Amino acid sequence: MNLDPRLTPIVHLRAGGTSLVIDTTADLSSPDTGSQPVILHWGPDLGELPASGLEALRTASVAPAHGGELSVPPRLGVIPLASSGWMGRPGLSGHRADGSAWAPRLMCTGAQIEGSRISYRLRDAEAGLDVDLVLEVLPQGLVRLGAEITNTGQQPYHLDELSVALPLPLTATEILDFAGRWGLERVPQRRAVEVGCQLRESRHGRPGFDSPMALFCGEKGFDFGRGRVWGLHVGHSGNGRTWVERTSSGRQVIGGGELLLPGEVCLSTGESYRSPWVYGQCTEGLDDAARQLHRWERSLSAHPGAERPVSINVWEAVYFDHDLTTLLDLAGRAASIGVERFVLDDGWFKGRRDDRAGLGDWTVDPDVWPHGLHPLVDRVHELGMGFGLWVEPEMINVDSDLARAHPDWIMRARDELPAEWRHQQVLNLTVPAAWEYLRSSISRLVEEYGIGYLKWDHNRDLIEAGDAGGRAAVHRQTLACYRLMDALRAAHPGLEIESCASGGGRIDLEMLSHVQRVWPSDCIDPHERQSIMRWTSQIAAPEYLGSHIASPRSHTTGRVSDLSFRAGTALWGHLGFEWDLLQAGDDEMARLAEWVEFFKEHRGELFSGDVVRRDVADGSMWLHGVVAADRSSGLFQLATRERSPLSPRGMLRVPGLEPTRDYRLRAVLVGGGPEGLALPPWAQIPDGVVLPGSVLAEVGVHTPLLNPDQVLILEARAV
Repeated sequence: MNLDPRLTPIVHLRAGGTSLVIDTTADLSSPDTGSQPVILHWGPDLGELPASGLEALRTASVAPAHGGELSVPPRLGVIPLASSGWMGRPGLSGHRADGSAWAPRLMCTGAQIEGSRISYRLRDAEAGLDVDLVLEVLPQGLVRLGAEITNTGQQPYHLDELSVALPLPLTATEILDFAGRWGLERVPQRRAVEVGCQLRESRHGRPGFDSPMALFCGEKGFDFGRGRVWGLHVGHSGNGRTWVERTSSGRQVIGGGELLLPGEVCLSTGESYRSPWVYGQCTEGLDDAARQLHRWERSLSAHPGAERPVSINVWEAVYFDHDLTTLLDLAGRAASIGVERFVLDDGWFKGRRDDRAGLGDWTVDPDVWPHGLHPLVDRVHELGMGFGLWVEPEMINVDSDLARAHPDWIMRARDELPAEWRHQQVLNLTVPAAWEYLRSSISRLVEEYGIGYLKWDHNRDLIEAGDAGGRAAVHRQTLACYRLMDALRAAHPGLEIESCASGGGRIDLEMLSHVQRVWPSDCIDPHERQSIMRWTSQIAAPEYLGSHIASPRSHTTGRVSDLSFRAGTALWGHLGFEWDLLQAGDDEMARLAEWVEFFKEHRGELFSGDVVRRDVADGSMWLHGVVAADRSSGLFQLATRERSPLSPRGMLRVPGLEPTRDYRLRAVLVGGGPEGLALPPWAQIPDGVVLPGSVLAEVGVHTPLLNPDQVLILEARAV
C-alpha cells in the first residue's frame, strides 16, 4: 500500500513482541516533503496506539532547544547525516569526481507499507541520489534494515559508505562484542560506553577469527537471563563495521554496514548499490536474543532441518595421506557405531600431496585414486552412509594447472601477487569464466559421485583482492560466492554445504542463508570448544554448528581429555567425529555408540528448542541446555572448565521451563558418565526428583562434585 509521508508521517510496525515506530514528519526547512525516517522506538511491543498516541510519542521525544546547536532541531535519521544535525559517524558518504555531492540531504518522497514492512523512497535531487530504505519487523521480533542507493546524476558517484544506525537509550551503558584468533574464536569482551565512537572493523575480506560477530549494548551487568540489551549484526560475509557512538548532546546509537574499500563502488548513471541486511534486537538478556535469531533461521528455505546426520570427517585421522584401505576401514568402523555421513577432506585432487599445490584443479588425482573415488564412495553408500567432499573453490595455488593456464584469474592489486597465506592465493570469482569453471567442475563431481555434502573451506584473508584492472573487489567477490553456492544447490536438490574458513572465520547471518552448516573452529579441544560453542550459538542455531568428537589428545592444543567430556561437549551441535577410530579400543567404541544413539534420540529436541545458558556459582561451572518450544522437556549439560575454591558449589537453578508445570529432573550417565563424579542424593534416585518449573528456576537442585573438564547430562520431562 502506498503512503504519503506528509499525510501519514508516523508509522507503527509490530510483530513478534516488538514495536518499531518511525517518524517522517516534515522538516521545517523542507515542508513539502517528509524528512528522512527517524526511529522513535524499537523494542518491546507498545500495543495498539492511535494516531494521537503516536503524535504524542513524537512530541515527547523531542529534546529541548539550547545554545550550541542548529536552529532547526537535530534529527537522527536511520541513515545519519550531518545535514540533519548529526555530528557523529555519517551513514552515507561519497562524492563525485569534481568533489560535489559530498553532503547529501535525503528527504522522503514516498513510502510503501505491507504488513510489518515499510519501504521509503528518499531523494536528494540536487546531489542526484535516490535511496530506497527498507525497515521491517520479522515475525520472530527481529528488526531488519537495508538500503539501496541509485545514482540519478550525470556523472559517476564514488560511494564510500552506506550504513544504518538505530538509537539507544542512555541506560545502555555496557558493550559486549567478541575477539579471537585461529583456534580460539569468539572470545567475549566487555567495556563501558563512553562519549565518542567505539568502532569495530573487519578488513579480512571475511568476518575473520577476531570478528565482533554481533555487537550488544545493554544495561550494566546484563547476562544470559537478565538485563535489557540491544543487539546489532551485519549480515555480510566480506568486510564490515559496527559501532556504538555517544555524543556530548546525550544521543547514542548502534550502527553497522559493509566496509567498502577505496574505489570499490563507483556508480555510473542508473547504477545501484545495495547494502547488506542489518539486524537489530531488543530483548531481556542474551538468551532471548539468541532465541529470536534461532527461530528466524529455522524459517529459512535453506535451513537443514532437525534430523542432522552424524558424520565423520577424516582430516585429523589421515591428513593428506589418502590410502584406500585405511579409508575403507575407517568407513566400516564409523558405520558400526551409527555414523551416517562420511566426509573425505583435503588431499583427494590432482597434485594435492600437501598444502603447497593443486588448489584449483578440481579433478580426482589418478596417481592416488586410479579408479577415481568410486571404490570409496561405493563402499560408503553400501554401509548406508552419505558421502561428503572437501573443496575450497575460492582459492588457488600458484603451483596448479589452473594458475598456469589462467594467471589473470588470481586476485591482485598490481602486477605483483599479494603475500601468500597457506601457500595460496584468491581466485577471482568476478571473472565470469572463472565462476563458470568452478560451477561446472564441482557439479561434475557432485553428479559423478552422488555427493550430498560439500565442506566449503576458505583458508586465507583477502589481501589486495583486486579485479583484473586492480580495482578493489571484495564486495563483488562476496556476492559471487553466494551466487555460486546457490547455483550448486539449485542444480543439485538436497546438496548441503558447510561454510568453513580455517574454522570459524566466516560465520554471519547472510552466510547462514546459503549454507546448512558452519565450522565454529579448527580447535576441537572440548575445553576450548565449550566457550566457542557457547558464544557462536549467540547468532547460530545449534543445528548449524559442526561439533566433533576428536582424539584424546587435541591436535591443536595438546590437551588430553576424557571421552565423556569430548562427547558431552560435542553433543550440543551437529554431532560428528574427527578421530582415527582405528585407534579407538573396543570399550571406547561401545561408549561412542551409546553417545551416538543418545544424540539420535534427542536431536529433534536439540535442534528445535530454545537455548538457555547460565553461569553457575562462581562461574567455574556452566549450564547449557535446550528447552522444547512447548516447554514439555529440557536437556541440559553442567560443565566444569575450572577448579573452584568452592566445593561443593551450591544450588543449580534450571531455567526456561514452564513455572506451573511439574518436571521430573534426573541425571543421565551416557557412556558411563563423567570421571570424578559425586552425585548429590537427588541425582542418585534413578527416576530423579519431581519439582515445579518455578522451583527449579528459583531454588534449583544441588550441584554434584565434578572434576575439571567434565560434563554431566540432565534431563527434565513434564509429568
